[in-house]
Amino acid sequence: MIGWLAVLVVAIVLVIQVIPVERNVSTVPPGQSFEKTEKVPANVAAILKVSCYDCHSNNTRYPWYSELQPAAYFMAQHMKEGKEELNFDEFNAYSKRRKKAKITSIISQIEKEEMPLKSYLMLHSSARLSADEKKELLDFFRDNEYSK
Repeated sequence: MIGWLAVLVVAIVLVIQVIPVERNVSTVPPGQSFEKTEKVPANVAAILKVSCYDCHSNNTRYPWYSELQPAAYFMAQHMKEGKEELNFDEFNAYSKRRKKAKITSIISQIEKEEMPLKSYLMLHSSARLSADEKKELLDFFRDNEYSK
């Protein structure tokens, strides 16, 4: 009985590998990126790229396990939800009111250590924000025109 169950599980895992998942890769029109429109300093842009953009932009750096199902499916869903909440590549298209709300939310979530998500940090330790990085981000976002 256990032998057949193991064969069935292996067969299911193999079959689901052929299910395609949409990749989060696109190009942003020149001059429209968050870094350019919001005049982001290089040090802050580097932090955002490592700690935020995989889930909150139109371009994700994919690790090796993203090729395997069901991990690929869960990653795609997670990125879709993250981009719906905040997409730095589309920030310029947000209304002033929405920009202000997003900046306020970013500040709050960094202060409460809600972002990056703990589940993301388990596999992406380089995305963990140091105290200095948190300060750099908070200083930048608090000084942003939409946080006033």
